[in-house]
Amino acid sequence: MSNPHAEPNKLINASSPYLLQHAYNPVHWYEWGTEALEKAKAENKLILVSIGYSACHWCHVMERECFENHEVAEVMNQHFVCIKVDREERPDIDQIYMYAIQLMTGSGGWPLNCICLPDQRPIYGGTYFRKTDWINVLENLAALWANEPDKAIEYAERLTAGINDSEKVIAVENKETYTQAHLTEIIEPWKRHFDIGYGGYNRAPKFPLPNNWVFLLRYGFLNDDESVFTAVCHTLEEMSRGGIYDQLAGGFARYSVDDKWHVPHFEKMLYDNAQLISLYIEAYQCTKFDSFKQTAVETIGWVFNEMTSPEGLFYSALDADSEGVEGKFYIWDRAAFDQILGDDAALLGEYYNVTEDGNWEEEQTNILRKTIDDQTLLYKYGVSAEDLFDKVNQAKAKLLEVRSKRVRPGLDDKCLTAWNGMMIKALADAAQVLGHEAYYQKAAAAANFIIKNMKSEAGGLYRNYKNGKASITAFLDDYAFLIEALIALYEYDFEEQWLEEAKSFADYVLNHFNDAESPMLFYTSAAGESLIARKHEVMDNVIPAANSTMALNLKKLGLLFDLENYTEKAAEMLAAVHPKIKTYGSAYSNWAILLLNEIYGVNEIAITGLETDVVKLELSNHYIPNKITLGGTKSNLPLLKGKQSNETKVYICRNKVCQLSVNTVEEALELLN
Repeated sequence: MSNPHAEPNKLINASSPYLLQHAYNPVHWYEWGTEALEKAKAENKLILVSIGYSACHWCHVMERECFENHEVAEVMNQHFVCIKVDREERPDIDQIYMYAIQLMTGSGGWPLNCICLPDQRPIYGGTYFRKTDWINVLENLAALWANEPDKAIEYAERLTAGINDSEKVIAVENKETYTQAHLTEIIEPWKRHFDIGYGGYNRAPKFPLPNNWVFLLRYGFLNDDESVFTAVCHTLEEMSRGGIYDQLAGGFARYSVDDKWHVPHFEKMLYDNAQLISLYIEAYQCTKFDSFKQTAVETIGWVFNEMTSPEGLFYSALDADSEGVEGKFYIWDRAAFDQILGDDAALLGEYYNVTEDGNWEEEQTNILRKTIDDQTLLYKYGVSAEDLFDKVNQAKAKLLEVRSKRVRPGLDDKCLTAWNGMMIKALADAAQVLGHEAYYQKAAAAANFIIKNMKSEAGGLYRNYKNGKASITAFLDDYAFLIEALIALYEYDFEEQWLEEAKSFADYVLNHFNDAESPMLFYTSAAGESLIARKHEVMDNVIPAANSTMALNLKKLGLLFDLENYTEKAAEMLAAVHPKIKTYGSAYSNWAILLLNEIYGVNEIAITGLETDVVKLELSNHYIPNKITLGGTKSNLPLLKGKQSNETKVYICRNKVCQLSVNTVEEALELLN
């Protein structure tokens, strides 16, 4: 804040912590809404849309250099109606203007700054600007609008046409039969990008991209492809040993700036960590590597300790900066490290790669990471594995105690439905694989809160919750990830109300997000605010696409409820996207999971009888990535009708054909082979 005693601007009543950070800027910021948009039209002023999020480092830098500066603010206020947008609350707005910037410049990112006509159509934009460059851009655009408005309108028409014409996905008339060859043509070019040394891909910066590794884990396992399977395990091991992982408290930063997972961009996002918990839990179920379990459990602990609201929902993000310095909260100098750990400092200094000169570019600062394997340290220091384990845990406690007294990074305490859906699913996954009821209880509590407090009278959802209020109409990803979470909860407790809710939301999506000209679903609801374009979200990124997640949901719900229209819709969506997958596998990894299920089939495992829970628990010890599980003693689901009895039985069905029932998990597994 430039002056906490100055009059606040219109952002002072915002629900977004990011917008509140700008509430005392000298810029006359508005939230996106009727007041600002009507003002621009009434005064025939250009709109300046500035988009970012609370954990964005360069957003803070541009605020300090430009938006807190009175000279800059004067130019902005004189010529523009200035609107601040939190991209996490309003991804629909971000999506449109991000695409505009990419069309103009070939790249995008945040902060995202777009200049638009009074009718919201973009004419110019970019990402981060220095003060002098920003003033020049603004003055030139103001002059263009004053002196040559026709030229500005021509730019806007071309750009808006480009936005509307982009990413058109059309239906395929003749659906082909998917084969192993289709997977091979996706995987072979993909393999060439694996980093054999440090895991991940041969590039920097390195993002975790959890959905990529979920697909590759399943493919490597089902196809018995050792090279892919090894690449997945190696990547997971290297990420959890790197600086991108908080070695003391758990949780992953958003990405690593180098190719060794060493130096993180220190912000921690709920969506990354939720997906990574699911990934590490699934990898543990498959491999039984204790390190994978430990990483998942520690990360869940971090979420419970630092990211959980009083209502039982989960907060959005932790900032990269504290006291205006990126990473300051997390780094250590050797002298302080040694003083805290005393006699064990030499051993633990090697364990965490802490050196006198520092292992980071900042002078004498260290990012904790593991570069030496435990066996080397056991031999060098003459300690047992148990002793090392104890020393590391004691060190973590001491270092965390000191760290807890530091100025903490900023917390973005809004709760988003989509990201909470991911976290609920992660906890349900962990409860299932680890047999940990407490994780399930937290997941169920969060889901129940959303259903009770974030559902509209019309049966739709709200996207956000903060300070007792839910105000933004939900987007497709909110429905997609919540439905996925509700299915995961059902597969844990076999309580069918979760599935009924999931089906209700799926029906709402098909009614309100449908595109008559494409098998894809719109990102925005027909009941939501009208913007200059309605887009689809098709490519999988750091978060899987809303469309791919909905297609997977529709496939599962179609099987569970025997609904042909659901499974047919999922098939149409996959068929339309399928030609694109081989061109860039990592950008379509969630679609590739759907393809994998089509080729290997989905095992429908129905468990009945009084010992359903015992059988389900035993079954969770085994890795069956292409399955849905259902069961209970009372059920309305088609697959369970006529199968209820007190005697415990397991039915394996696939493609509407069921095997004869068996009585044990061992016998059931034989039917799967």
